[in-house]
Amino acid sequence: MGFSYDKLWKILIDNKMNKLDLQQAIQTTPRTIAKMGKDENVSMDTLAKICQYFKCDIGNIIEYRIEGLEKDDKEKI
Repeated sequence: MGFSYDKLWKILIDNKMNKLDLQQAIQTTPRTIAKMGKDENVSMDTLAKICQYFKCDIGNIIEYRIEGLEKDDKEKI
């Protein structure tokens, strides 16, 4: 259970960017990017910078995954 940044990594691929490009674009530290790479928590400020940079909603870059919850169950929530 926890947050996943898989959607963000797809956005990077679609924009032909890598994690270093993202780090520079939002002016954050390598540690913050590494934390996201491990699906660890980062600050809301960091997430806001990413949303502002890509002009998207937070749901486009991050999702909350509940362990043991099947895809069909998610659609009911």
